[in-house]
Amino acid sequence: MTSRSVTLDDVAQLAGVSYQTVSRVLNRSAQVSPRTREKVEAAMQQLNYVPNRVAQQLAGKATRTLGLATSDLALMAPAQIASAIQQRAAALGYHLVIAMASGSAQDTVNELLAQRVDALLINLPLDASAAEQIQQQCGDKPALFLDVERSARVMQCQYRSESGARQAVDHLVALGHRQIGVLNGPASSASARARFQAWQQALAAHRLTTCCVLEGDWSAASGYQALLSQLPHHLPQALLVANDQMALGAMRALHQHGVQIPAEIAVIGYDDTVESAWYQPPLTTVRQDLQQLGAISVDRLLARLDGASHDEQPLETTLVVRETTAAPQQEKSDIAEVAQQLQVLARRLLRE
Repeated sequence: MTSRSVTLDDVAQLAGVSYQTVSRVLNRSAQVSPRTREKVEAAMQQLNYVPNRVAQQLAGKATRTLGLATSDLALMAPAQIASAIQQRAAALGYHLVIAMASGSAQDTVNELLAQRVDALLINLPLDASAAEQIQQQCGDKPALFLDVERSARVMQCQYRSESGARQAVDHLVALGHRQIGVLNGPASSASARARFQAWQQALAAHRLTTCCVLEGDWSAASGYQALLSQLPHHLPQALLVANDQMALGAMRALHQHGVQIPAEIAVIGYDDTVESAWYQPPLTTVRQDLQQLGAISVDRLLARLDGASHDEQPLETTLVVRETTAAPQQEKSDIAEVAQQLQVLARRLLRE
């Protein structure tokens, strides 16, 4: 025999309040006093009450559910952003449904819309036209984009590539590096294109150009393969990498060939995922506060959902200097020349 599901009437009876009061508590209404809210929530907990979201959807009511369309969660940055979004949504009383892209972005968004979410967060690499099409696809449901061309006429929440690129390039140039290469993400990614353009502009400000341009797919394996194509005789003095995960693979290839980091090549990552401080050596990287990004994106989306104004201040990166950057090692030819000069000097001293 199947046990009967706990209803709102059961919660109301135990809490000693009306059905309507329980409904207001579920909908986070400001009309409920803190004392009454505590009584109702205690009754829910005692009865193990679970809101019937399907019934809410069929009734056309707000479900307090957000949808997240995201790229591969095997990648560290998207996974940490999704975690931050889920934590913030839960803290504000919202449920999060996640759809990970396996086909087109439109199909991924449709998967969420079919579940009648109240609003959507879209962390997929999109150019302006694709993002605007998805905005139309969402209809009157608010949507916020986290990886999109800045020219797109959609609500966005993302870090500025210009500041991060400038911080990394300025750091390398100040150390004395002039032969600087880049390991970028796929050309299909709006973030990768923005970072590459920003790197080029930052290098041009120092009258420099990239000495090599490599490409990966954001994974550590692609970073490893990209560096193998340069080893052993075509390495730059320093390498700018578009995310920490590819930097990890690149460092693995360098270690295997006995290349010392940072003595023989400096490496700068991008994102400052939580693992980057534990690489060997610990990775110098451009920090995007992914926890902050997740929280702010939820706050901005809910403000739009409620029809309230929201903060649109741009998010700024910081450079975290660890142990993969240092001044370039003196050329071996210079060292040999100095050694030869010392030998000549020593012979002269012996004659005297």
